[in-house]
Formats: sequence, structure tokens, C-alpha cells
Amino acid sequence: MNAPFPPLGRVPRIVFLDRETLAPAVTLARPAFAHDWVEFDRTAPAELMERARDADILILNKVRLDAEAIAGLPRLALIAVAATGTDCVDKAACAAAGIAVSNVRGYAKASVPEHTFALILALARAIGPYAADVKAGAWQAAGQFCFHTHPIIDLHGRRLGIFGSGDLGQQVAALGRAFGMEPVFAGRKGAGEARPGYMPFTEVIETADVLTLHCPLTLETRGLIGAEEFARMGRRPLLVNTARGGLIDEEALIAALDAGQVAGAGIDVAMPEPPPADSAVMRLAHHPKAIVTPHVAWASMEAQQALADQLIANIEAFAAGRPVNVATP
Repeated sequence: MNAPFPPLGRVPRIVFLDRETLAPAVTLARPAFAHDWVEFDRTAPAELMERARDADILILNKVRLDAEAIAGLPRLALIAVAATGTDCVDKAACAAAGIAVSNVRGYAKASVPEHTFALILALARAIGPYAADVKAGAWQAAGQFCFHTHPIIDLHGRRLGIFGSGDLGQQVAALGRAFGMEPVFAGRKGAGEARPGYMPFTEVIETADVLTLHCPLTLETRGLIGAEEFARMGRRPLLVNTARGGLIDEEALIAALDAGQVAGAGIDVAMPEPPPADSAVMRLAHHPKAIVTPHVAWASMEAQQALADQLIANIEAFAAGRPVNVATP
């Protein structure tokens, strides 16, 4: 094996704090330099400092590292986040302490858009309700070749409003075009005039038949869609969120579903995760017009393997003195 990398001058200790966030079948190769590897299925806040204390490199997905924790980890050189989002890490504190933060990017370009359309199609075609009716014997009770207890809509010819124009949003737009939809990208909320290639935020809210979120959670986007936006949804759209919890006011969404302002909702994210049993997200999970999945839009086996491969490549690049995918404050 290679010698330890120059920034440390010793065999580095690599600690993966929440290996269970990746499926057991995912192959996680070991870095191609001498190292000491330790992994834990999951790490509770009370366990963090004891497990991370001697780490030179920390791998984590959703474990939170605040400024206080970072200050107590003097050996730490790299935090390798096994996800795209790095909001679990205080990056400003890392920068001040000279700790690099890396993330993985572009690994779910197929998985998230496909899950998005799985939710859209399931809602538009009433897949869940019809499957439940069949199990309950409704087909036999109908006495004919079909029955019509739930409305079905075609996607062809519908307007698809997309919030977020990055790789995922662009791929969702491409899938929408394949279904004969009209994809439009929403401009910034509150902006006086939309940039070229974008439609004003309010116009998208008012005219889209399907709305789907693919933007990060920031101070600007928190609560992006709430009661005021639902009240303007004249097309009774389907609403899908595979991006981040906190982008939608879920209490307002339940009210909008009940009032008929929204025809259906597909939710894959929450805040916190897992959501409390009495949370609005869990009430949505039992709502007849909603589908809730447990933050798995990203998690096809192909996407998880791509994530794992890139994660190790990030660590090896850092060890070679050529850090990549560096996340900045």
C-alpha cells in the first residue's frame, strides 16, 4: 500500500459515522493508500465525539457537525459528505479550522427524475387507489370490465412547472417533454422580472398542472410554497417534492388538498427525518390524495453505487493533494 498522504505524515484514521445510510449491497471500496478504517451503522449525537475524536477523515451522510463539535476534533483534515447536500456541516467553522469538506455530485441524475415521474404518474393515474380497490373486491362488485371510482388525467399537453434548473430539473424537463408536457422553469420568488429562459414564479404557480421541486433549501427557499401560493393554484395541480423538507409548508398543503386547491401530492422528503409520528408529513402519508416515500428518490442501486465510488474518489483526490468537489461556506 502507499505511504500516508503528506498533509498528515501518519496513517490516517477514516471513520464512517452512518454506513447504514447506504444499502448493504452497495460496494464501498477502501481508499488506495495506507489507512485505518472504522465504520458505524449509525451515530447518535451523544456518540459523536467519542467516535470522531481520533479521526483524520470523517465520512458522514446525515450526522450533524456543528461548530462546537468541529472545535473538539483537532486531528480532522477532511469531512467527506456521502451526499450532495452539506447543510449538516458547519462549513464556515471548517474553513476557519482548515478542514476541507467534499460532497458527491451528479450521481442521481436518473434516479431522482425517475422517482419524480413515478410519483407524478401514480397520482395522475390514481394507481394507489385503484390497486387498493381491486384488493378490496371492487372489480368483482362492479360487474363489468372496469369501474370509475377515481379520476385519471393524461400528462400529455399539461404544463410542468419546475422549481430548480440544475441537472435534476433539466432531466425532469426532458422526461416531461417525452410525455408531451410543456416544461417551464420558475423564476425566483419575489423577483420583479424573470430572467431569460424562466417564467415568473407567480405565473408558474397559477398556470402549471404539475409542480415539482428540485432546488436546495436555503433562507430564500424555505417555505417556498405555502398558503398564499396554494390559494393561487387555479389549475388544481399535482405537487411533488423530492428535493428538501422545509420547501413546502406541509400544514398548508394538507389544507390545500382538503380544499381542492391541489389535486394530489407526492412527498419524498421531510424535516426532520424521520418525521415524528404526529407530524404533518405523517398525516399526509395517510391522506387519500397524497403519497409519501421515505427519502428514497436518490436511492436506486445504480445511484448508490455511483455515490460510493465518487465518495472514495474524493478521499483519494484529497490524499493526493488534488481535492475535488470541495464545498465552500
